Amino acid sequence: MISFKNEIAKVISKLVNISEQELVKYIEIPKESVNGDYAFPCFRLAKELKKAPPAIANDLKRNIKFDENIIDKVEVVGGYLNFYINKELLAEEVIKEIATNEEYGKSSIGNGKNIVIDYSSPNIAKPFHIGHLRSTVIGGALYNIYKYLGYNVTGVNHLGDYGTQFAKIIEGYKRWADEYDIENDSINELTKIYVRINNLCKEDEEVLNICRENFKKLEDGDSYYVELWNKFKDLSLKEFQRVYDLLGSKFDSYNGESFYSDKMQEVIDKLTDTGKLIESEGAKIIDLEDKGISTPCIIEKSNGSTTYATRDLAAVLYRARTYDYDKSLYVTSYEQALHFKQIFEVAKLLGLDEKYIKGLEHIQFGMVLLKTGKMSTREGTTIKLEDLLKESIKRAQNIIEEKNPNLENKEDVAKKVGIGAIIFNDLANSRVKDEIFDWDTILNFQGETGPYIQYTYVRTESVLEKVQYIPKAEEIDTKELTDEFSKNVLKLLYNFDNILEQVTYKNEPSILSRYLIDLSKAFSSFYNENKIITENEKTQNARLYLTYAVGKVIKIGGELLGMKMPEKM
Repeated sequence: MISFKNEIAKVISKLVNISEQELVKYIEIPKESVNGDYAFPCFRLAKELKKAPPAIANDLKRNIKFDENIIDKVEVVGGYLNFYINKELLAEEVIKEIATNEEYGKSSIGNGKNIVIDYSSPNIAKPFHIGHLRSTVIGGALYNIYKYLGYNVTGVNHLGDYGTQFAKIIEGYKRWADEYDIENDSINELTKIYVRINNLCKEDEEVLNICRENFKKLEDGDSYYVELWNKFKDLSLKEFQRVYDLLGSKFDSYNGESFYSDKMQEVIDKLTDTGKLIESEGAKIIDLEDKGISTPCIIEKSNGSTTYATRDLAAVLYRARTYDYDKSLYVTSYEQALHFKQIFEVAKLLGLDEKYIKGLEHIQFGMVLLKTGKMSTREGTTIKLEDLLKESIKRAQNIIEEKNPNLENKEDVAKKVGIGAIIFNDLANSRVKDEIFDWDTILNFQGETGPYIQYTYVRTESVLEKVQYIPKAEEIDTKELTDEFSKNVLKLLYNFDNILEQVTYKNEPSILSRYLIDLSKAFSSFYNENKIITENEKTQNARLYLTYAVGKVIKIGGELLGMKMPEKM
């Protein structure tokens, strides 16, 4: 498609001493369509030209020469130069691209670039609870979108399958195995053991020390401890897979913390060689005070066992060598911000190429909160994610029974709506914000929700089903799509590829979520204001094709977020 930003930058660059490539970065899309389709803020030129922005804007307007086949008009508002794009050309460009590109918005900008995304990463022997949802769906959406833009993506589920917490469960199992049925209700029973032994550790320091020694035995390969650990891991993975099947989540690697158990000595050796690894109270640490980080990074505990940090540093080395990454993204909560600051700083001491250090990025997100506050496995105040997803499907099914009891494939539709509602709710707002989970908003078909987007898609399908055809793109009269409501839809469709690129620039899936809401709202206005099925064949075909295009983009966008679109609701 024609890049309207580039065309505008081209005409401005002939009048100012700034390159087209630089000017493109400054051009904005006004929030209100009355202010044009694109705007150039002249504030950028005020210092260089020593003039007020409105004066600069008026000077540019007087002297600017543009192709009227591309730009209809140019206006000045304050310090902005506003551009209005030729409506017919906009329609032609969108329709041509929709018709010739089955995977609309897909690009090759990522070709030759490798991305590693570390996401989901639940702890074995603990319930897969609502708190893991954000990492799973944010990471999954980023995985899909990066891949759609041509990047070579590796999704890693870095399972929490090592550490003192597992030694605690092993100790609890040793003490009370006969009291719990882990074969038939594995995760629930293991969780009960964990909560019980954790409470005992709080009361008795000696028990905590025994658990620490248990982990050292596990690291040293003691057969009894390794056998129990493998048993707990296998039971956990079976439960996790049920949840992943519901969410449609897939991973390229399940290499968890334990995978790096034989790779940590290299990290310790490399850090020792730098002279930065020092002893402190019997432990080995890297002091980061001079880097503005007051908390030291513990590499080895006083009893000789390794830490979460040691394993993450081993993973950095492994991923650099194995995947040759351009970006290595860690999708975890903001609670781990300090940990990753430490890891990324210490990674500089491992002798890696600067490319790999620069590519490390913590994609942090806010917590999922209940109305009663934060959840805790230790305190036993969690909601299992599998139960949550099933509840959402059940509620969606109840709504369908109430509103459309004769709907075919009700169970399948309820599953798509219920799961889609949970996913979209999680991705609807900026990832850094805490999310309070509230059923009253999640399954609302009228609000800015997943079901609203799915309903909009179904509406496009319903229109096309009534006429039983999709018009040929080359026969569309674009003059029929120059009204305000059609243009608003076309502008959004035109911007789809840019939206996807913005998601990867900021690692922010909510940009796509908000776009789908905006597109659904724009189509709703178009649908309400313009009669689609009409006696005028030219008008009908043009509006039908626009309807088809909207449905196509909503489906692509929704699936990139991890949602599935029902054909009927």
